[in-house]
Amino acid sequence: MNSPDTGGAKDLLHLLDDPQEWPVFSRPDPRRADCWESNLLIEGMHCAACALTLEDALLGVPGIVSAEVSAGSHRARVVWSPNTVLPSTWMRAVEIAGYRAVPANDAFARERRKGEARKALWRLLVAGLCMMQVMMYAYPAYVAVPGDLSAEMEQLLRWASWVLTLPVILFSCGPFFSSALRDVMHRRVSMDLPVALGMLITFAVSSVGTFDPQGNFGREVYFDSLTMFVFFLLAGRWLELRLRDRTAGALEALMNRLPDSVLRRGQDDQFERVPVRRLQPGDVIRILPGESFPADGVVQHGDTAVDEALLTGESRPVARGVGGVVIAGSHNLTNAVLVRVERTGDQTRFAQIVTLMESASTSKPPLARLADQIAKPFLMGVLLAAGLACAFWWGRDPGHALMVAVAVLVVTCPCALSLATPAAMLAAAGALARSGVLVRRLEAFEALAAIDTIVFDKTGTLTRDALVLGVSRLREGITAKQALAMAAGLAAHSLHPVSKALAAAAAEGGLTGLWKADSVKEVAGAGVSGQVQREDAPHETHELRLGSATFCGVTHAQTDSVQACLADSLGWLATFELYEDVRPDALDTIANLQGAGIKVHLLSGDGARAAAGVAARVGIAQWKGDCSPQDKLDFLQNAQAQGHKVAVVGDGLNDGPVLAGAHVSFAFGRAVPLAQAQADFVVLGDQLGDVAKSVQLARQTLRVVRQNLWWAAIYNAVCVPLAVVGWLPAWLAGLGMALSSLLVVLNALRLSKSIPSLEKT
Repeated sequence: MNSPDTGGAKDLLHLLDDPQEWPVFSRPDPRRADCWESNLLIEGMHCAACALTLEDALLGVPGIVSAEVSAGSHRARVVWSPNTVLPSTWMRAVEIAGYRAVPANDAFARERRKGEARKALWRLLVAGLCMMQVMMYAYPAYVAVPGDLSAEMEQLLRWASWVLTLPVILFSCGPFFSSALRDVMHRRVSMDLPVALGMLITFAVSSVGTFDPQGNFGREVYFDSLTMFVFFLLAGRWLELRLRDRTAGALEALMNRLPDSVLRRGQDDQFERVPVRRLQPGDVIRILPGESFPADGVVQHGDTAVDEALLTGESRPVARGVGGVVIAGSHNLTNAVLVRVERTGDQTRFAQIVTLMESASTSKPPLARLADQIAKPFLMGVLLAAGLACAFWWGRDPGHALMVAVAVLVVTCPCALSLATPAAMLAAAGALARSGVLVRRLEAFEALAAIDTIVFDKTGTLTRDALVLGVSRLREGITAKQALAMAAGLAAHSLHPVSKALAAAAAEGGLTGLWKADSVKEVAGAGVSGQVQREDAPHETHELRLGSATFCGVTHAQTDSVQACLADSLGWLATFELYEDVRPDALDTIANLQGAGIKVHLLSGDGARAAAGVAARVGIAQWKGDCSPQDKLDFLQNAQAQGHKVAVVGDGLNDGPVLAGAHVSFAFGRAVPLAQAQADFVVLGDQLGDVAKSVQLARQTLRVVRQNLWWAAIYNAVCVPLAVVGWLPAWLAGLGMALSSLLVVLNALRLSKSIPSLEKT
């Protein structure tokens, strides 16, 4: 670790104090006025104790409002007041603590991580090669009977083992020693300190035994044990790094979706390549096949297939033609298209998704906070236990006493305990992100696993925003196609949901454009009127009205559906019944939740008839219509007062209070700005089944967390006594520690593959 006090480092940090640079790695905090929120990658972290050390270092800087550091994702979220502190000050505090803070969207962060991974692999390979050679030299001493090995031969083998152990100590053990030295200099304890002490003690004892074979420590050397447990520890850490990157890969893959530059049309209609940050709303850009869309926009020319899988969970490519909306971060698959930019930078849906995922990756569930709090006192206990064990055995055999202390130091490292919760929840969050569900807070998994009641909003949640055409009643002599084609001529001039539904039905039936309307007038809340002519018979003109029964001057029977009437100069012509488009998977989702023992309720702001109709179609027995936001909140609070754990699913538009008050909540992201959503989970696509999948995955996640915690507890309960009584050699202690952490991460990794199996219960 380079010294943070070098002049070059100071100059680089001071560059970040320019307010124009803040948006590169920070954003205004939406919850606190006059504060900024920065998301960072932390280099040099290894454990939960590191996370606590960093949080203490940051919170000790005046002007830092809050700081959260995740040991699982190696990310930090810092909220700071620019009126009191500048970025260079609190970033220097991170460096003084012995770590390095890198902006989460730094273009070179991924390359640095690859470099660190290569170094870790080289350390592992050197340790493995030397271990195998040292084991070859140690083997004769294990199998030889008295007289087989001369003193000179045994001493030669020891010297050869010592020489081969030097690269392991000087190179492979570097991260352990540098981390331990940093902790000693700052008078603190981390998980690398007992491990580094164990390595140094083993090497020192064996070296003394090699230099002075007749002394107190000359009876036996432990180079084979040292190289073996170093190899096991490095192997476990390297695999752990790979698995952690894999579980948290959804965020990195998402953040790297935007291109660095794009072809923009200039005033001379020529295209030039410009940096993405120079795009402005209204610009026209050309996106070639294989490129990502750098901003939200509308297709102006061309048609193509777009991959939105990582943003919406839609696994199949979607067609986008002229007028189609494209979102930043999605991939153009087939043809070049021209796109008019509508939103850039932080205003895009992509940026809001990244913000949510960054927030989730730094949040700490209560179980993880408990493990972090236990880690430091546990490590102090480890050092004390090792000292007592060494003192107990010293009088019998000093060499054996030191190796017992080494075994205690190594085997009790609480890595598995600190990884148990964040590893599982990050894996689950990554799996949901790939399925199109964003997790705002990791602690929401605990709440979601415990729910026994779920409340759905109707419009925009159980139903789509659009209406669909149902049955049509017609005047004698008029066919359904004729009536729909005539209505579509008027509907094309209105943005009302009913007009959109009729226009969509006509387009689906190939009836668009058969009739054209002139002199169209729209009366808000009533309907549209105008003169309609056949395209192939312009002399045939009809004066038509499309809208409510009152607007059209007709009467009709009440039904559960929305109705639109069509009338001409002779009177009533047709009545179109339209229904709310219930999501195709709504019925299966409700059955899935009820089968899991969860009570399902429907609360809607629409009338009772509409609420009852949708409830019957999706299989919900408990429903209520005409609900104001306060009525929904009252229902929620009454249910909670009765001891129920309630989840709420809404579209986020008028459900803010009830979403915020629920134990856990879902919002459909297409219906609300993501940055303003109050929900714990945001469903990016249109699949209601994602709610049921999330519930099942949350329950599975809590089972995995409990399994991990029990494993860590049992492992320590069994291995610590064995190490203290001297029955656990150092190499086996290293293997146990590595396998313990690896088992926890592998168990958590099962969650990242769980989404496909949740289709049916």
